[in-house]
Amino acid sequence: MGKILMKGNEAIGAAAIKAGCKYFFGYPITPQNELPEFMSRELPKLGGVFVQAESEVSAINMIYGAAGSGVRTMTSSSSPGLALKQEGISYIAGAELPCVIVNISRGGPGLGGIQPSQADYYMCTRGGGNGDYRHVVYAPATLQEAVDLTMEAFDIADYYRNPVIILADGMTGQMMEPVEFKETTKRDMPAKDWAATGTEEKRDPNIINSLFLDPVELEQHNFKLDKKYKAIEEKEVRCEMYKMEDAELVMVAYGTTSRIVKNAIDALREENIKVGLLRPITLWPFPNREFTELPSSTKALLTVEMSMGQMIDDVKIANEGRLPVHFYGRAGGMIPTPEAIIEKAKEILGGAK
Repeated sequence: MGKILMKGNEAIGAAAIKAGCKYFFGYPITPQNELPEFMSRELPKLGGVFVQAESEVSAINMIYGAAGSGVRTMTSSSSPGLALKQEGISYIAGAELPCVIVNISRGGPGLGGIQPSQADYYMCTRGGGNGDYRHVVYAPATLQEAVDLTMEAFDIADYYRNPVIILADGMTGQMMEPVEFKETTKRDMPAKDWAATGTEEKRDPNIINSLFLDPVELEQHNFKLDKKYKAIEEKEVRCEMYKMEDAELVMVAYGTTSRIVKNAIDALREENIKVGLLRPITLWPFPNREFTELPSSTKALLTVEMSMGQMIDDVKIANEGRLPVHFYGRAGGMIPTPEAIIEKAKEILGGAK
């Protein structure tokens, strides 16, 4: 199959179906509505199930139930909707259930607006629910990457028995680009012998649960989860380096903001100003190691975000005080321009020389 021109929300839905998703539970909210609309139309054709729940809280608990039976399942929402799902996501992580959660984020806080934003970084990378848990967070920059990462997300979720979030902003959901649905390299997946599928095979019943009233048992469960998270940090970090070989200023940006930053970098390079990009593709696990391998020419870091500066915390942690860290951001649905980023870069390098 060749490339197909698709809207981002629909491309993510098509990728999920190709990855084997058969069950979708969600609730409408702009700017992700085309995704559940697509799933409502296409899943029944393949024997799958689409349910528009009465609320986001209901939807995430339906995901809990479906994931507990071992099937591939997904939900999608946008910022305030994802906030409502956080309790359920904590339960899912605690019960070690695989699922994929898509957040086509919008401006906030509160109901905010429907324009694109990256102000859900804290919520998605730290986890808005209770307890010690993590989930893998992918941040696609293009629709092709959104397709590829969505398909990979289902494998990662099954492999580690853990929820995976696709964090994209409203631009990714609403823009149109050509995409290709390529065959992916399959992992050797563990058997789903933990799933609650009935006991006709004469086995002991499986119990899907995140409740441990014995604190000793709960601590051991947390140690087990932590061991899994450390394995994910070791094996699943993804990032892109762009024009980094001699960079004096390294910009750090993710998602669609990174595309704007690349335009700024290309323009700066034409003026012989040496700037590069470190783009986290996994927001968790964050590419900490890559910050220890920056070129010796690097004098400073510039974090660029569509928020008031949430990823900058992880940049500072990864940097470990080695270099000055600067920030440029727009908020509330406003989008950074290459011109403003160029001006900020010149200001930083002018001050550094």
